[in-house]
Amino acid sequence: MLKTSEKPRQQRKFRYTAPLHLRTHFVHVHLSKDLRAKMKKRAIAVKKGDKVKVMRGKFAGKEGKIMSVNLTRAKVFIEGMAAKKQKGKEVPLAFEPSNLMITEMTERK
Repeated sequence: MLKTSEKPRQQRKFRYTAPLHLRTHFVHVHLSKDLRAKMKKRAIAVKKGDKVKVMRGKFAGKEGKIMSVNLTRAKVFIEGMAAKKQKGKEVPLAFEPSNLMITEMTERK
């Protein structure tokens, strides 16, 4: 399971050195109210194909599908939300999972 130490230094070290199978805990996203009632859970690990709503930041209120989930950085990439570089090339933005809310889910086991 997850580390139970109260020391901030050990908590930080655990997050940086955690194996990939435990890093799924770092990409848990809150569920919408109707999904929360259906699943009987408050948050669940986000998965490619889920539809999410951005709750904070520049894109707050916008919805999109998950393009990919980066477990090493604990970031989520959403379709249609990108930044333009100086030369005009579009680069996908990385979102913090805590700033998102799942509105529709893909099938899970």
